[in-house]
Amino acid sequence: MKKNSFVEGTIFAAISLIFIKLLGAIYVIPFYDIVGELGGALYSYAYTVYSLIVNICTAGIPLAVSKIVSEYNTLEMYEAKERTLKVCNKFILVLSSILFLGMFIFAKEIAYIFIGNTTGGNSIEDIELVIRSISFCLLIVPLLAVKKGYLQGQKFISVSTNSQVIEQVVRIAIILVGSYLAIRVFELKTSIGVAIAVFGAFIAGAVAYIYLEVKIRKNKKLLNLPKKDTRDKVSNKAIFKKILVFSLPLIIISITIDIYSMTDLSLVIRGLSYLGYTGAEAETIGSVMATWASKICLIVNAVASGLSISLIPYMVSSLVKKDYKTINKEFIRSVGIIIVIGLPMAVGISILSNELYTIFYGPSAYGSIILKLLPFSILYTNINYLISMILQSLNKFKTIYISTGVGLLINAGLDIPLMILCSKINIYPYYGAIFATLIGTTISLIISLRALKKEMNLKFSGLFDILKKEILPILTMSIIVYIIHYLMKGMFNTRITMLIPCIICAIVGVVVYFIISYKNNLLYDSLGEDYVNKVLKKLRLKK
Repeated sequence: MKKNSFVEGTIFAAISLIFIKLLGAIYVIPFYDIVGELGGALYSYAYTVYSLIVNICTAGIPLAVSKIVSEYNTLEMYEAKERTLKVCNKFILVLSSILFLGMFIFAKEIAYIFIGNTTGGNSIEDIELVIRSISFCLLIVPLLAVKKGYLQGQKFISVSTNSQVIEQVVRIAIILVGSYLAIRVFELKTSIGVAIAVFGAFIAGAVAYIYLEVKIRKNKKLLNLPKKDTRDKVSNKAIFKKILVFSLPLIIISITIDIYSMTDLSLVIRGLSYLGYTGAEAETIGSVMATWASKICLIVNAVASGLSISLIPYMVSSLVKKDYKTINKEFIRSVGIIIVIGLPMAVGISILSNELYTIFYGPSAYGSIILKLLPFSILYTNINYLISMILQSLNKFKTIYISTGVGLLINAGLDIPLMILCSKINIYPYYGAIFATLIGTTISLIISLRALKKEMNLKFSGLFDILKKEILPILTMSIIVYIIHYLMKGMFNTRITMLIPCIICAIVGVVVYFIISYKNNLLYDSLGEDYVNKVLKKLRLKK
């Protein structure tokens, strides 16, 4: 194991997570073919409710561990750092066991929340089965997340992301093999195949946990372990209080967001039913928005995830030292990285939406239409998520509550009205739900940025410079890729041959975008001159 600098840790985490997200996007091609659209909806239900419950344990507490461990490391309180891990493990084990029992016992009631009395699609019993199957993950995934937070807080980013790669590979293997054997070989019900698939996350989490445990035991000398018979002047009660104080805002945010995700999926299904869509059509559109189109956009998520993993220990360390200049610098750089890397990805996915969705899932009446707009909503949400992580690192909990709560209330309140409005003006009604997300996220961002400027005196001039320099490369890339795509339209009509325009557009787009971004110093402003030059030298593009 070795420690990683902020940019190195971010890039390493982002590359690993991009690989993970690519695997996550690619495996759904055969999986979707195995389980079909309604099986896909079942998968969406299971992961939507699981995401809500597991995030109570994994969204706030591991980040709190990372933050506290980073703080104690900076202050050279190594015994307190190790005790933090023990205290958190005990707490998370009790909490996750309670949540597991709740999810398992009340699976039927949760299933009813999704579809109510809607008929023509999956049954309550089918949804109940997959929810119970995925609930076992709560017994291992939260403990795994705490272990990752412990390592991330000490800036061991690479080993943490390696465990995620291992977890994803094992999970996908079980998903594909398990569902195929159940449905195609033994001819069991689709719901049983999906139940086996979602249970794979439990086994994958256990494998990843063992990997981290072995790594920690083999590299104890690198972890600043305390000398024997030493104890820092901080009690277990004080550590536990810190864990709660630091994690509670993100737990509340995560619960709020995931409750909204469940509500949003339910609102989309019920809203479409109100507008005349059949139960099966409404469920299909809901699952496309919640899972299948989102899977293709996972690569956009990877950058924000990599940043949040790498950013927290550096922000906390700077805050402990009261180095506000570095805090401002890392804020600008982190948001800039999402824009510089995430925006061209979103544009490319949007332009190639028809080809990409067909490659992954085959022809769809709704998939490519949703995929044209969804990447921008996801990118925007990622920026908001990153800024929430920054606020959490800087102890601005009140701002997190207000910005998230107000944004989500506006989002939920606008869902069905905007769907009805879009239907009235001949725009796809499900676009209304995406517009609602964009509006709600905008309000959240405005509240957060105003607070950072007022309370931390952060200056955004560097971010505005990045945005101005972004205009030329993104416009040039978009126009060139659009022209190439237009000229090749209709030339390739099978799922395999549609890869050709995607590959050509991707290569040309990347080359054009990064050449212009390098020439106008956009890459230097966002990634840092030293790191960019280091990469160019490794690629032998600069002496």
